[in-house]
Amino acid sequence: MIETPVLIVGAGPVGLTASILLSQHGIRSLLVERHPGTAIVPKARGINARTMEMYRQCGVEQAIRDAGLAAEATGLTVWTESLAGVEIERRVPGRATPKSLAVTPVLNCLCAQDDLEPVLRRFAEAQPQGELRFNAEVTAVSQNADSVDAQIVDRISGDTTWVRAAYLIAADGAKSTIRRTLNVRMIGRERVYDSVNILFNADLRPWTAHRPAALYFVEQADLRATFLTINARDRWSFLIHSVKQYGYGPQDFTPERCTALIRQGVGVPDLPVAILGAVFWEASAHVADTYCHGRVFLAGDAAHEMPPTGGFGMNTGVQDVHNLAWKLAAVLHGDASPALLDTYQSERQPLGAITTKVSLDNSLSMGRTARQNTAKLPRPEFLNEQGLIFGACYESDAVLPDGTAPPDIADPITQYVPSARPGCRAPHVWLSRGGTRVSTIDLFGSGFVLLTGASGQAWQQAVSQIAPSLHLPLSAETVGGRGALQDGHGAWAAAYGIEEDGAVLVRPDGYVAWRVRSAPDDAEAVLRRVFDQLLDRVSTAEVALPA
Repeated sequence: MIETPVLIVGAGPVGLTASILLSQHGIRSLLVERHPGTAIVPKARGINARTMEMYRQCGVEQAIRDAGLAAEATGLTVWTESLAGVEIERRVPGRATPKSLAVTPVLNCLCAQDDLEPVLRRFAEAQPQGELRFNAEVTAVSQNADSVDAQIVDRISGDTTWVRAAYLIAADGAKSTIRRTLNVRMIGRERVYDSVNILFNADLRPWTAHRPAALYFVEQADLRATFLTINARDRWSFLIHSVKQYGYGPQDFTPERCTALIRQGVGVPDLPVAILGAVFWEASAHVADTYCHGRVFLAGDAAHEMPPTGGFGMNTGVQDVHNLAWKLAAVLHGDASPALLDTYQSERQPLGAITTKVSLDNSLSMGRTARQNTAKLPRPEFLNEQGLIFGACYESDAVLPDGTAPPDIADPITQYVPSARPGCRAPHVWLSRGGTRVSTIDLFGSGFVLLTGASGQAWQQAVSQIAPSLHLPLSAETVGGRGALQDGHGAWAAAYGIEEDGAVLVRPDGYVAWRVRSAPDDAEAVLRRVFDQLLDRVSTAEVALPA
């Protein structure tokens, strides 16, 4: 029997990210994956800016960018009758506009999954707390009040090993074995439409280099498809939508048929094409009714399957484990009650349901479920979901409300208004430290951070008294006055909504846990009560906190 604090099932981006984050929080984990290695096909490609913030905070951002494409290689979205034919429309995605870019210090990144996963694997294996085993399949899972037991079969030797963990993260994809074992109820629509994804080599630069895009939609009466940029040179994916509506089945996609369809999409009958493979799949739009099942937690596609229109699947999944990892660490270190883990469900499941619906609505707006004789452009929200990416505001016992109202937003999907209201992502503001520009985003990630104004000396002292009793780091940052961080334009105080002696407590996942506008008489006592309540170390009825 092997024992580990956390067993992770699945070595896709979600599982690998979970391993990295747990290690960085000081928690040992064992990750098992039934395949012999990382992905061999592109699958997901788009990494949104919120996810890149997370990877920036854990030191992986630059390696991902090095493995992916430069931002200028994918600036547009283009609709055509064929690549060599009539262009119907081109758009700059709303996520790439100056207004959207101003809310974060990072850019989106296009990095195909078979390029991304080796980067994440390298970082995960470099952590002494993280162990990874490939060719290892989970064949049975059981749990009791104290642990989870999993049977692991080595797919090469056939040897069987039992693993006992305190907790298990099921990141084993849309066909999750763990989810089926638990008989999880899924809410939503299954098999909404079908597609085939053809991976191929061909030089498409004569028709793409002058209009670099991540997506080139082909709209023809007998072919509706998308060229997906992989390396922007000679490696591409051709995604054909609703293939059954056009009389095709999986058996029809021979190399010869695939070549003919790609040539039709490009509009060049004799284009040299090398087919690398074709995968038939069906898009679903449903979400687990609960992500928490005793000591087992669903994450990524195991928790929510969504159409790829908008590129939210992988991003939502890795942000799931960003939310979960610090909570598991707090419980396993003894800083928090196990009840803290219930907030994973209350924070992530509603957001997963909203994101899945948005992805489905994007698909339906493009006519993915029916044959179309003319081009059908997507709704305006498509690739303009800035509010959904940055504007989620959690409501749970891991957030202490301060009585303020949420920002007044007409459309929470497309519009984002930065706010330091508890439950919101802590806003990005440029500050300076020793003459070097620093984003507030760069202050978060390893533990709790208490941000204070220029007169926050009492908070600094409180943190110095409390920090030694926590395993997750707790630090304080003073903005203004004689503090190390300077805000030359007053943007920080406006964004965070406190006075010079106020404070904002930011969680390890970058979300605001608590905020107080001005300092109380006994800052240390108040801060201790804040942590007791956030980490469920006392009953909430016993706590009275200043507004």
